Amino acid sequence: MTTGLRRILIAEDEAVLRDFVSRNLRVRGFAVIEASNGLEALGLLQQEDVHLLILDVMMPRMDGLEVCRRIRTHSTVPIIVLTALDAERDKIAALDLGADDYLTKPFGVEELLARVRAVLRRTQWEAQPPTSSVRRFGILEVDLDGHIIRRHGMEVRLSPTEFALLEQLVTHEGKVVTHRMLLQRIWGPEYGGEAEYLRVYINRLRQKLEPDPAEPRYFLTEPGVGYRFVAPDAGGTRPRPPLPE
Repeated sequence: MTTGLRRILIAEDEAVLRDFVSRNLRVRGFAVIEASNGLEALGLLQQEDVHLLILDVMMPRMDGLEVCRRIRTHSTVPIIVLTALDAERDKIAALDLGADDYLTKPFGVEELLARVRAVLRRTQWEAQPPTSSVRRFGILEVDLDGHIIRRHGMEVRLSPTEFALLEQLVTHEGKVVTHRMLLQRIWGPEYGGEAEYLRVYINRLRQKLEPDPAEPRYFLTEPGVGYRFVAPDAGGTRPRPPLPE
């Protein structure tokens, strides 16, 4: 196995679907590891250097939501969950627990590959050499080049998707960034109407970084339009127009 290959763990109890996903990823140059249940997936994650986990929600021995919850206590490995067509509750629950994206069964090869490429693209910052260009916003220190975020001087670990969203908002400080612009810049050009993604991730940033998540000072909602990041001393200023898409 070539060491430079991106390694993807697929955890799916349905052998036919697991084989379909694995074959299509391998033929496109990915290294693939397979698990048939949640406990096996957790074990493999401890043993292997994995760049992405594709995780079915409904599995024996431990379901995908519980696997996701346990992983997020110690790891930021990107996760794409596989859900049933009518399982809207599972989709939102997976995002709440830290999943980066989801695929609804049945899905095609091109949709699978697009989601995989988009998630891996957001993790590339982890391999970049850190530099230092710290900006301070009240209790927050944000080093976008070094990919280090501190709150009250303590480093806060963000997932790649959380960091990508923070980066977009901080880069356009004080400006309203539209839903569509955020979705397309973070998840990819094929996105645009998945507002639930943003609601979940903005809530996670507030929980991790705001002094009081229920009364946000940094991550403000512009209803029906998008979100903006403001420094505490600029919180009362009039919002700038949304950025052009």
